[in-house]
Amino acid sequence: MTQVLLCGAAIVTLSMGVRHGFGLWLQPITMERGWTRETFAFALAVQNLAWGIAGPFAGALADRFGAFRVLLGSTLLYAAGLVAMAFATSGTAFTAGAGVLIGIAQAGCTYAVVYGVISRNVAAERRSWAMGVTAAAGSFGQFLMVPVSSGLIAGVGWQTALVILALGVLMILPLAFGLKEPPRVAVPGAAQQSVLGAVREAFGYRSFQLLMAGYFVCGFQVVFIGVHLPSYLKDHGLTPQVATVALALIGLFNVVGTYAAGAIGQRLAKRHILSTIYAARSVAIVVFLAVPLTSWSVYWFAAVMGVLWLSTVPPTNAVVAQMFGPRHFSMLGGFVFLSHQIGSFLGVWLGGKLYDATGSYDLVWWIAVALGVFAALINLPVRESAIQRPAGLAAA
Repeated sequence: MTQVLLCGAAIVTLSMGVRHGFGLWLQPITMERGWTRETFAFALAVQNLAWGIAGPFAGALADRFGAFRVLLGSTLLYAAGLVAMAFATSGTAFTAGAGVLIGIAQAGCTYAVVYGVISRNVAAERRSWAMGVTAAAGSFGQFLMVPVSSGLIAGVGWQTALVILALGVLMILPLAFGLKEPPRVAVPGAAQQSVLGAVREAFGYRSFQLLMAGYFVCGFQVVFIGVHLPSYLKDHGLTPQVATVALALIGLFNVVGTYAAGAIGQRLAKRHILSTIYAARSVAIVVFLAVPLTSWSVYWFAAVMGVLWLSTVPPTNAVVAQMFGPRHFSMLGGFVFLSHQIGSFLGVWLGGKLYDATGSYDLVWWIAVALGVFAALINLPVRESAIQRPAGLAAA
């Protein structure tokens, strides 16, 4: 179990840490290429959508053939996407690299695939905690990599910085060996649930539908803030250093938030944890918009949002594993994450679209507030108990 947690946490640290800093490239790339913010935002919106669409397929492949092979292919795609992002000279080419390649890559080297290995190698009573540890590692990756990305952009330029990050991502390759699992052996005499049967079962279950709807909101909020906050602050006269510190603080405090959510999920109802997180996000945004905008108000907002940032990940995934078991977890987790990424697509794209249309991010901020209230309400009726199956059907 220790090897799985250490290697899984390191992989998520790298894969999530690099992507969390993409907002830092918005202004230097658009200014040098002469693109609108919508061009950059659309590429990252496609990235999130491609990540979501590829998620169930990457998860199904990991469930069937093991996470190791999926991680190897995804890592190579990730590095290729970063290089393409650096040298693209048109919006279409930039979208192909930053959007399609990196999006597909992230589906295979982030939470769904790594959590699948954890769900099969960690006892059910410790699963929420273990997922919290891995999510906290991803948060530490943001805290670590955002200043690194900012320093690289300032020191060697944005293009060379992307190439260096591409080389850094290749460190996932040796770490993938730590998640290599032995071939699975079918239980004699037990009926094995098919992939199609698992999909039908999950999508016909009301609580699964509610989890997906809540995760849509999570994606909308965090990706809008992560990508557009640096530009929002610069538009209001604050320096790029404030944005860098804010994104780093989100990552730092998210280490605490994600670990706490996973640990508390061992003792409290996960639906109540999720509802509280979404409601608290809306309150934090309202307060942030209401008070005068200064560097310190930004830092306080970043710290509060950091605690709430990816703290939805451990309880959401733990509920999916609790309801359906680990056999098809990576695939089902991929479907839940698809909903998250549809929200991400809308959050990042609408941020750029409505800014270009109105000259302000205000409308998108208030959409994020309303969606947070919605998510807080729909998570309350989620049932966390294992789904009842016909006798003899083995899903584990």
